[in-house]
Amino acid sequence: MKNIVLLLIMFALSSACKDTEPVEPSLGMWRAELAVMDGQVLPFNFKLFRAESGAYEMEVYNAEEVILVDEIQIDNDSIIIRTPVFEGYLAATFTTDKMKGEFIKESLDRIVPFEATFDQQSRFDARGASHENVTGIWETNFNPGTGDEYIAKGIFKQNGDTVTGTFETTTGDYRFLDGIVDGDSLKVSAFDGAHAFLFTAKVSDSTLNGAFYSGNHSKETFSAKRNESYNLPSTDSLTYLNDGYEKLAFEFPDAEGKMVSLTDQRFQDKVVLVQIMGSWCPNCLDETKYYTQYLKENQNQDLEIVALAFEYAKTKEKAFASIKRFTDRIGVEYPVLLAQYGTSDKEEAQKKLPMLNHVLSYPTTIYIDKSGEVQKIHTGFNGPATGEKYELFKKEFDVFVKALLAE
Repeated sequence: MKNIVLLLIMFALSSACKDTEPVEPSLGMWRAELAVMDGQVLPFNFKLFRAESGAYEMEVYNAEEVILVDEIQIDNDSIIIRTPVFEGYLAATFTTDKMKGEFIKESLDRIVPFEATFDQQSRFDARGASHENVTGIWETNFNPGTGDEYIAKGIFKQNGDTVTGTFETTTGDYRFLDGIVDGDSLKVSAFDGAHAFLFTAKVSDSTLNGAFYSGNHSKETFSAKRNESYNLPSTDSLTYLNDGYEKLAFEFPDAEGKMVSLTDQRFQDKVVLVQIMGSWCPNCLDETKYYTQYLKENQNQDLEIVALAFEYAKTKEKAFASIKRFTDRIGVEYPVLLAQYGTSDKEEAQKKLPMLNHVLSYPTTIYIDKSGEVQKIHTGFNGPATGEKYELFKKEFDVFVKALLAE
């Protein structure tokens, strides 16, 4: 009898321990969905795994882009996933094979419903084989027939049903888009922790007609036609000095509160690149990565880069914290000054730099020669997702900078 009682006690204790064992999310591939507008969902894939330290990490996939996420917190059945560099994060509750929560950008008061399911490999669910092929160049208009119309260049490659590519605009590209052609429907998406993009369109042999969703706060229509010879206007002619101004001038604080200006000794008799950017901006991230690597590979005491950050963080402290997170993760060694916080509004930004005709894009880079004269202003940044365009930019950048240094 005593033995039976002892066994029952041991079984009860064992069951109690099992009941309190923490649930863990399954390791492997997951498919996530963000709920946007019009009943549409924006999918992306990620792989959850444990690092050598035992900590959870994940990789987010957008075509050729792989984003390593190493800031994951788990508390009982709650998980917080902070994407690198950017402010946005995923907060959810989970079981072994499900997550449900929100994608949150606090400074912008934006919340997007989020769900994820374990062991789903596909990004989009295809209902049938593709009837069309979107490989090629597309002359594109967003918001056609409205006062907010702008032009773009679609660049896509299709292999079977799978599609990768991007839309290149005069102010930058929409980065690595990944998706399918399902019957006669194009569906591509991207998620990087800053932006959540979904493009859907009906496809014919020579036209695209569809919608572009940015999170659940913005929708734009677009139309496109095939045009293999189409190119956008030069990005070196869109921003310029206003009449009456001969030089760029500013004075903004660094993280230590020191005011920095182009009249400082460190910038005298040097080639200076002034980068207008924001820590929240994916195109700025691509450009900053390039500049950081370029400085490491081309060390020259006569070349300086200084960035002017226009932050939407609501306080100065949060803005500098965002800048520090950005620079620490990339390894930026050039100064990043706080030009504005509380808004990234371009009209407000232009007031800080009245010598410019406008601030059209984040990023924008102003090239200044050794005598302090502005030699070129490059609007926007088309990064690695644009392929040949990015490679051409790197060659032209190197040639132009070295020519300025040689003067």
